[in-house]
Amino acid sequence: MLSYILALVVALIFAANPISEYFYPKQTARTAPASNRKLSPRPRLNESLLAIDAPNATAPACPPDTYIARILNQEPLVVYLENFLSENERKHLLEISDPIFEPARIGSQDQQLDTTIRDSHVAVIPRTDPVRCIERRALSLQGWRRDVWIERLRTQRYDAPGGHYSHHYDWNANRGGAGGWGRVSSFMVWVDDAGGSVEGGGTEFPFLEGRSEDERWCRFVECADGKENDGEEDGGRIRGTTFKVAPGNAVYWENFAPDGRGYEQTWHAGLPVTKGTKVGLNIWTFGRIE
Repeated sequence: MLSYILALVVALIFAANPISEYFYPKQTARTAPASNRKLSPRPRLNESLLAIDAPNATAPACPPDTYIARILNQEPLVVYLENFLSENERKHLLEISDPIFEPARIGSQDQQLDTTIRDSHVAVIPRTDPVRCIERRALSLQGWRRDVWIERLRTQRYDAPGGHYSHHYDWNANRGGAGGWGRVSSFMVWVDDAGGSVEGGGTEFPFLEGRSEDERWCRFVECADGKENDGEEDGGRIRGTTFKVAPGNAVYWENFAPDGRGYEQTWHAGLPVTKGTKVGLNIWTFGRIE
């Protein structure tokens, strides 16, 4: 009987002793089920920068979604969206943007003009009903994620010669790791290419591998010798993927892994426009990383 009692005591000590954590480590933010993760509190939001409807706002009458989605990469998730904008939506975006374009600045607080890094004009566009429909379409694509908001939409105009935005991440901080907060996803949408006269101006992801197994991707990305960028190495690095300027189309990507790590493959640039004028639309989603 005594031996049974001693065995029970030893078992209880082992279960309560910190050494048991070596064999049965506590669940971390990365290994715990999403429902059990400790969520960081919601930060104070600047609602003027977010696309938030008033409580009594009437929902706009939006047309049905007709775009085609093609997965380019799974991690990070990168999806190409054909016909994301209708022709009428593109015209509307140009009409409301033209009067309010101003030189684009860099930096999140003390913003500065530096055309060596960013040479473009930007417009934070009013939330008309067509714009609200685009916001809803972008949010719907991402499913019913908790605690996410579309940021106010911005159009960007790049003029030749040389309009560009040097390589950068859309995210610059992760507040709290997994379950924390940041700019969780991005859309680059092409609005106008001056009637097809634009040269240059592609959106380059130097660390994002291409899809060389199917030449049909050449409709959407820059190809070499009739084939898509096939991941050839250049100095030990993958050459990457450059998306063509294609009005109405878009590319969507996620910026953070579930553990809160920012994806280095999302390093990207708007390459210099050598002829014509390119107009793009930025759609960013701010919210909880999960």
